[in-house]
Amino acid sequence: MIHPEWSYSAVLYEMNVRQLTRQGTLKAAQGRLKGLREMGVDAVWLMPIHPIGVEARKGSLGSYYSVRDYCTVNADLGTMADFDAFVAEAHELGMKVLLDWVANHTARDARWIAEHPDWYEWEEGAPKIPCGWTDTAKLNYENRAVWQGQVDAMAFWVKEHAVDGFRCDMAMLVPTEFWAYATRQLRRLKPDLFMLAEAEEIPLCGEGGFDAYYGWSMHHLMNDVAQQHVRVTELRRYLQTDPFPLSAMRLSFTSNHDENSWNGTAFSRMGDAREVMSLFTFVVPRGLPLIYTGQEIGYDHVFAFFDRDPIPAYRKNRFTTHYRKLCALHHEHPALHAGGRGGEGIEIHNNAEDCLMILVREVAGDRVIAIMNLSPYTIQAEYNTGIYAGTYRDYFAGRNYELASQVSEIMGPWEYRVLVR
Repeated sequence: MIHPEWSYSAVLYEMNVRQLTRQGTLKAAQGRLKGLREMGVDAVWLMPIHPIGVEARKGSLGSYYSVRDYCTVNADLGTMADFDAFVAEAHELGMKVLLDWVANHTARDARWIAEHPDWYEWEEGAPKIPCGWTDTAKLNYENRAVWQGQVDAMAFWVKEHAVDGFRCDMAMLVPTEFWAYATRQLRRLKPDLFMLAEAEEIPLCGEGGFDAYYGWSMHHLMNDVAQQHVRVTELRRYLQTDPFPLSAMRLSFTSNHDENSWNGTAFSRMGDAREVMSLFTFVVPRGLPLIYTGQEIGYDHVFAFFDRDPIPAYRKNRFTTHYRKLCALHHEHPALHAGGRGGEGIEIHNNAEDCLMILVREVAGDRVIAIMNLSPYTIQAEYNTGIYAGTYRDYFAGRNYELASQVSEIMGPWEYRVLVR
């Protein structure tokens, strides 16, 4: 599959507009775009910007994912003019904008329920509640009118408001055949449309037309390795047996809105492993790295999901510098690109493979070697580098590094080194 040219080397940022700024508006969030671009972000994924249902609303503001009207902007966030200004600013800075799209369900008081009751599944005289989400109503995809209604609504944002793609919520709950139809129709309007599925199912990245899928399995293993429920051998096994084609992009992350709000921050889930795991998301084969709101300043806080809970102080710091370096590494080295453009990923075997992963990615003369102690133990690492011996640049230390043909060194807990050539 051919992806939008910008996406092969892209870094994504998930923006929680409600919590990013004190004002919690699109206009205020627009002021953050320049800093994100300077850090190296290529595309901003906006959590749903639509009006939120009132019936069975959770918390004071409700869930972003209880959509009342697909074709308007939530007044709490601003106006359509504010949205257009946000997109225009992003494009001026060279960034793309992706909208979060909730195709499986709407709010229980959505406009469509009154206008098209036959577009819903019904149970005991009321729209069916999907998956226990009591503030939502399940759409009926056996009715083809729903398909066209969804495509028309998505096309509205592509044609009239210049969005560059969609992150599709719980994409596996909607028929793959619908996504195939939708992506065909939308790419007639915008051939370089980018589609990200919140799902981990191969057909969605085949006939479904998605460019990228969620690396949930890998993420859960990263948490487990960080907490030492399993060793790095399990993460290695996953990478070796992942059935997705190399051309499919894997969204790679240490946090997102679900993980943060329901399972804790990367600090609480990964502890001292957080930094090396963030590196892992930028160097792993097929990786499409994601940064979630607040990670760029090291904000260790579980956001309230249904209420205002803004970041109290937003200042660039060492975490910003760390992510800037990671973004630059990803951009500057084609070996790390996704979608079949980058290197496939080769491991250098070592004497401590339950702790140490040495990953080589190489393409067209560009080579990156990531040496990562993915354990809380100090290890005596020993390995032969073979054809990979030679002079490199130690990327984070900023100096030349001679990689010997036979290496014997002590590596501390969660220590890493990245060599580039």
